[in-house]
Amino acid sequence: MLAAAVRVSHPSGVLHGIFQLPASKSEANRALIIRALSGHDFPIHNLSDANDTQLLNRLLSSKAGAEVSAEDAGTVMRFLTAYYAATGQQLTLTGTPRMCQRPIGVLVDALRKLGAKIEYLGEEGYPPLQMKGFEASGTYQLTVRSDISSQYISALLMIGPLLPQGLELTLKGKISSEPYIRMTLAQMAHFGVQATFEGQKITVPHQQYQAQEFTVESDWSAASYWYSMVALAQEADIFLPALRSNSLQGDSVLPSLMEPFGVQTEFTETGVRLTKSAVQEPIARIDFFACPDLAQTVAALAAGLGVEVEMTGLESLRIKETDRIAALQFELVKLGAELREIAPDVFKVFLPNKPETEPTIHTYEDHRMAMAFAPLALKYPVIIDEPKVVRKSYPRYWDELQKAGFSFVKS
Repeated sequence: MLAAAVRVSHPSGVLHGIFQLPASKSEANRALIIRALSGHDFPIHNLSDANDTQLLNRLLSSKAGAEVSAEDAGTVMRFLTAYYAATGQQLTLTGTPRMCQRPIGVLVDALRKLGAKIEYLGEEGYPPLQMKGFEASGTYQLTVRSDISSQYISALLMIGPLLPQGLELTLKGKISSEPYIRMTLAQMAHFGVQATFEGQKITVPHQQYQAQEFTVESDWSAASYWYSMVALAQEADIFLPALRSNSLQGDSVLPSLMEPFGVQTEFTETGVRLTKSAVQEPIARIDFFACPDLAQTVAALAAGLGVEVEMTGLESLRIKETDRIAALQFELVKLGAELREIAPDVFKVFLPNKPETEPTIHTYEDHRMAMAFAPLALKYPVIIDEPKVVRKSYPRYWDELQKAGFSFVKS
């Protein structure tokens, strides 16, 4: 998929078959950091082929140079900031121009209190960062804002066992993406590190990670696009391998979240079967605070189905690969829809107009914009700008869509 833009269509509107998902980069990236912190080499099976994970693996597997780039990967930037700080490395950590516009001050402030020596080379609170080593300060109790990004919390938790007195975090405010914090703690437990999470306080005693094999689950975030396709199709019966009902991933809420949109989920020993049913209107307000990566999929799906949906818990979307709220507002207009803030942090997808003929969807260097809007081709052709952005999390996305009967023409 090398074109700068591609016209996507689906001749039949019917979906049948088995389709492959990428491995979870959330699980994979945590496993890679924990392996590096453990000081042991152990196998990580089904490692994600997402660019973010491959980048992190390369950076952790080789000796860091004077300057390291996290490119456009937010998780890589945040996890490496904590990793390089805790391991006392001296280097410059930077990223793409967009990455250097994404805040990291909450994490840096916390690491400085623990003893990390970090300086900003540009604007205060943003990369690039000059890492100048670590000298334990004696502080191990921190209060950290938890309403912005759970990745700050996860980055701190994973280095917690290495600190001389461990780590005690008090989370201030509503906890963003809490399932991802619990995923981090569950993976730490898999590698022998015990912690407690009671109320707003997480305690991680000083201890050592133990070498253990780990198998990465398929990615529930990527599954969301197939849920959208099933909802938009005229007829659908598909299978997605290697998804578990007892998943650690926050986006595993999809079966219940997508049922009102007309998607039925059946778990088997080897994955999930998705079939199409009737849309249940009206659809209740959906809170994405614990699963923000699903918001774009649902917004585009609502426009494609012609249903109005209220959405809340979107705060963290402003600091993603792009300002995802603004991006949705610009692109939904092309579908005849409108994303309007009707109350503080309450947005609603309205459907006041007919969609443009073959709308051209800009992706803003954001993989999820491309993947969330492409399923609309089951209703009418859409043109996706910069389709290669999917390499960030789902490199084989277009290959799998082609297997599902989608057609592509360079535009």
